[in-house]
Amino acid sequence: MTRPARRDPSRLVEATGFRDFVSSGWGPGDREVRLPGGAAQAARDHRQRLTDALPGKRIVVAAGWAPVRANDTDYGFRPDSDFAWLTGCNAEGAVLVLRPGHDAELFLREPAGPDEPDFFANARDGELWIGPSPGLTEWSEALGLRCRSLEELPSAVRGRLPEMLTTPGVDPLLDALVPGAPCGELRRTLAELRRIKDDWEIGQLRHAVDATIRGFEDVAGELPTAVKGGGERWLQGTFDRRARTEGNGVGYASIVAAGPHAPVLHWVRNDGAVPEESLLLLDAGVEVDTLYTADITRTLPVSGEYSQVQRQVYDLVLTAHHVALAEVRPGAGYGAFHTAAMRVLAQGLHDWGLLPVSVDESLEIGNQHHRRYIVCGVGHFLGLDVHDCAHSSAEMYHDGVLEEGMALAVEPGLYFHPNDLTVPPELRGIGVRIEDNVVVTAQGIEVLSAALPTTPDELEAWVRGCQG
Repeated sequence: MTRPARRDPSRLVEATGFRDFVSSGWGPGDREVRLPGGAAQAARDHRQRLTDALPGKRIVVAAGWAPVRANDTDYGFRPDSDFAWLTGCNAEGAVLVLRPGHDAELFLREPAGPDEPDFFANARDGELWIGPSPGLTEWSEALGLRCRSLEELPSAVRGRLPEMLTTPGVDPLLDALVPGAPCGELRRTLAELRRIKDDWEIGQLRHAVDATIRGFEDVAGELPTAVKGGGERWLQGTFDRRARTEGNGVGYASIVAAGPHAPVLHWVRNDGAVPEESLLLLDAGVEVDTLYTADITRTLPVSGEYSQVQRQVYDLVLTAHHVALAEVRPGAGYGAFHTAAMRVLAQGLHDWGLLPVSVDESLEIGNQHHRRYIVCGVGHFLGLDVHDCAHSSAEMYHDGVLEEGMALAVEPGLYFHPNDLTVPPELRGIGVRIEDNVVVTAQGIEVLSAALPTTPDELEAWVRGCQG
């Protein structure tokens, strides 16, 4: 149960002398599993929550495989988020099996030793190519789980009873073993359980946010270089370096949008210039090694000072942001902060003469004229995925109620595209978004990203300070 090996064009596998020589003379490799503190216990707690929610079911969740990038090269591997939440394991191809009344079992690929041809002949998985990998013993000790060879998985998932729930589409090998297994119930249950973060998870989000703030400081310090010719790509690389140094990498494709690109909601090409008098909309997040990610946006004055019209737009978005944050508290409807922010934005747009109807008319479900300038929502759940818990039912997400322990990104904005003839010329090409990461507490919220300024005066001083 492994992916096909890469071809061995040198045909060393046929060289008997080489095979004999390479199969011996090796000391022990470093196979230690280095888990962040508390990861194994948190995963154990998460598994218990799942089995409590789905008693009497067999549950099978796969880590998945690295997707092919081109020909014989792959993208970096990242395990499926549900698998990571339940195991704390990042082993490619691994599969977790939970049986009613039994401990969890983790099925893994066993490393090929020097006496096996894959040791040297498989460029994708061979340890002579990719380095020593933890084996069953190392993973078992680190996670406190019984670990078995992936070759034994078919027998573990055989039969129809008790009913088996799985997450199809992650691992084609598992899908082939359990065709037709119900899938929606498990994904939905996991998503809804993951809405409430425990203390360990909130700690991971704090680490991700803190690292992200340092990445924003790095980017602000490099604005002069970007203006001189490095452009958006230079700034993207600046943030990526921080994300890779302090964590697993970026939590999603960074948006580094300068000047006319700032109104483009998902500007991830990041290949434009950075004009000195423009705004830079930076939407980025560090994904820490436990795979929890931040998701922060600030709209920075590249020159260190907002123009009058840039500040006008920014001030309206900031007002909407403050109003939205005030609506995030236990017992509030999930949609309350969205509704509050939209009313502020619609009123401002109406005051500027940009709406063809009244504010109340625009806010009616059948109208929504103001959404021309903010077609996206103003927030989402946050956690292992940047848009976390997406498989939750509507009743538990958009139509649900906020609870203590929920983590959210709150992100109102306004986006005036450079070719939008409904706005005056001075507004065209301006895009502003302010995004903070918050956790719902018993008293209201904790703004995890509070160390990063939001007011225009503070941001102007902060940008200049980052540049020394």
